[in-house]
Amino acid sequence: MNQLLLYFVMVTQLTFNSQTMKVLEVKKLEFDSDYPGLDEISRKLDKMAERQQISVLNWDDYDYKPETDFAIAYTDKEVLLKYYIREKYFKAEKTESNQMVCEDSCVEFFVSPADDGIYYNFEFNGIGTCLLGTGTGRHNSTRVDPGVISKIRRMTSVGEKPVPERKGDFSWTITMAIPFEVFFRHEVKDLKGKVFRANFYKCGDMLSVPHYVTWNPVGTPKPDYHQPEYFGLLKFM
Repeated sequence: MNQLLLYFVMVTQLTFNSQTMKVLEVKKLEFDSDYPGLDEISRKLDKMAERQQISVLNWDDYDYKPETDFAIAYTDKEVLLKYYIREKYFKAEKTESNQMVCEDSCVEFFVSPADDGIYYNFEFNGIGTCLLGTGTGRHNSTRVDPGVISKIRRMTSVGEKPVPERKGDFSWTITMAIPFEVFFRHEVKDLKGKVFRANFYKCGDMLSVPHYVTWNPVGTPKPDYHQPEYFGLLKFM
């Protein structure tokens, strides 16, 4: 029986042309099956020694910052990701794939597996509804077929039923396992030694108090997550 390899994730920072670029070392987790259950994945991500914060406020007009952390790892088949959120406003009304989940309480993962400029934008609301797009920028990004989205395994602490906006003190988590085949515009197999460019986000466009928070800083005048030049680096160890 394979033993769980508990690794921590290390973050450093590089600066290129006065631009901060975080570098995140992503470790491999070993399981007894190729596609372990989400409960087991969630527990093992909980045990990782260090979580990363989505805590950068880039735009003066949006100064509300929910508490948002994430843990990331990988296996031979999937990228594993869990977000931990605590916020004053929560809403999860979108229920169909590729609806504008950014208008709800939303977490996002934008990632580019190669140097060709193509990235994937994974966006999830608090009940696990996903918008998935791919392109090289906001104006040429296209939505991905819901059949591809269905391959992403998701589990949230909120459940699956829509939730109108709540105000108060609301904590929630979402765990996801993204199979390599979802990166269908690239040939993604063994991740060890690979370097992806990526950023992680928290947003809520249509909440009572909208917010836009990032992992790696974004230097645009207004909120815009479709900016691969501001992605950090993921190094798969």
